[in-house]
Amino acid sequence: MKKIKYIVLLVIAGFTMSCEDQLEAPAKSSLEESVIFSTPDLAKGAVDGIKVPFGETNSYRGRFIPWYGMNTDVEWYNSSDTPGKNADLAVYNTEANNGNMNTTNNAWAKMYEGIERANICIRGLRNYGNPEPGTELGYLLGESLTLRAVYYADLLKTWGDVPARFEPISTETLYQEKEWREVIYVQLLQDLEEAENLVPWPNGSAATRSVERINKAFVKGLRARLALAAAGWQQYPGIGISRSRYPELSYDKMAEIAKTECLDIIASTTAILEPSFETVFKKNCQDNVNAGGESLWEIPFADGRGRVLFTFAVRHQSVDQYTSQARGGQAGPVPNLFYDYDVKDTRRDVTVVPYEWAKAVDGFSQQSLLSLDQWSFGKYRYEWMNRIVTSSNDDGVNKLYMRYAEVVLMAAEAVNEIDGPIAAAPYLKMIRKRAFAPEDWDEKVEAYVDALTTKEAMFNAIVDENKFEFCGEMIRKQSLIRWNLLKTKLDEAKTKMYALRSRTGEYADVPEKLYYDYADDNESLVIYGLNRGETADKSSEYGFNKTWVAPEKLEDSKIESIYTRNPDERQFWPIWQVFLDASNGKLVNDYDY
Repeated sequence: MKKIKYIVLLVIAGFTMSCEDQLEAPAKSSLEESVIFSTPDLAKGAVDGIKVPFGETNSYRGRFIPWYGMNTDVEWYNSSDTPGKNADLAVYNTEANNGNMNTTNNAWAKMYEGIERANICIRGLRNYGNPEPGTELGYLLGESLTLRAVYYADLLKTWGDVPARFEPISTETLYQEKEWREVIYVQLLQDLEEAENLVPWPNGSAATRSVERINKAFVKGLRARLALAAAGWQQYPGIGISRSRYPELSYDKMAEIAKTECLDIIASTTAILEPSFETVFKKNCQDNVNAGGESLWEIPFADGRGRVLFTFAVRHQSVDQYTSQARGGQAGPVPNLFYDYDVKDTRRDVTVVPYEWAKAVDGFSQQSLLSLDQWSFGKYRYEWMNRIVTSSNDDGVNKLYMRYAEVVLMAAEAVNEIDGPIAAAPYLKMIRKRAFAPEDWDEKVEAYVDALTTKEAMFNAIVDENKFEFCGEMIRKQSLIRWNLLKTKLDEAKTKMYALRSRTGEYADVPEKLYYDYADDNESLVIYGLNRGETADKSSEYGFNKTWVAPEKLEDSKIESIYTRNPDERQFWPIWQVFLDASNGKLVNDYDY
């Protein structure tokens, strides 16, 4: 079970901001900061409080994690073709008054609440804690700086330019205009450079034995991610798609930071690629938060909070032998993705599954085939959990925020840019060796990677590898934006889906019909006809069959719903109207919102 508990001490009761106005000044703490931040136990309680906004109702828990990241070339909201407030968030048609988001307790407010808590902790620890490396108060300062960077990282990728608040709110700073995102990126990169010298590696201290606490590998990985995002392509007000306007955030400089940070993590051997891809997600579903594996840091949720499986798991239509919560299936992989994987890639059947769990009879459910346009993410499964979820709204599974595989692929990307494809090859090979069985390495790893002899070829392979590695983890959208590939790849996905449904071009050998039955356990499907080339008539061997791929199985309206507005003109969400109204005229939306 997860060790973290959300302990909000009375001493930080005054650190939060009003739900009525995210800019309202906080009340005075019930204990003096000099006492709180010079006492390790009290300071830890305050720093734990920085994490509380992650789990609140309309924050990460119920709004940000379930909605940011759709739609991409690999994942989409399964009801994208049903117009309304939900689909609008996914199809690049979001407006400031969106019915899901336009509330005063939304993620925007909660992110700034977390930032305010962090600012108070950072100020107090600097003023009263003598936070040196190797001390508990030094660790808490590093943790505070990193948690603040997490909130800002998510604000920047979601809204672009946002207010910069790096000191606790005062009367003079109640209302602020947006700051250029480059200013914030520069500050975050400095903060994380400081933090990585204050926090130990995974398992380097009692605190860093859990991936619910901040460790040096995660700090360095986050710094690398932010460096690449800061230097990447993105939409700017009045400019359009551009790289950073700041020389200090040039791509060369940021690639060097990413390279250094990622290679430091790899050299440390304090994190690993799990030997099995499936193990990564089973450990996540089983609340295994021990550091030293692939997970570098997770947003911690208590058992009764969080909607990761609630949103993304293989759907269960009713209470059954695996769950007392009938949820999952809000989003899934685009239908062509299954066929884009190499048939020998072990990530495919973990990531993309064609079934849900049907309504139970006497408490027992069986897997049931979905339709071609309704695949499930297989990385999240109630059936992998060690506990039965009983809440109607939350599942308590942590959000994997960063894993070691991302560090390895960022290393490949940065090294390719600086040193070329031969130097980058070992890092891409690391990822592919985990994806394929050893007997396939000569062809699928060595020959495949060694054939990537130009920077462009290596870069394109890294883009593809990210697709196969991270589908369903909702990090693809930001990557496509910084690579200047968002609309390009969404259009490519549409083209692929049209070819798939007609079984033409690269999908000409995809079978039209599936044959299926139940395994000896009487709950798991056994299917013939999913793999390319499986076209034999198996009606005598299987109890059921159905036409799987046909134009009517994937209609124009569903394909076209992957976006309804130009995604390159809607890379960011608008600031919600309630926050514009409460800003005393300081906040405005850009991008023609």
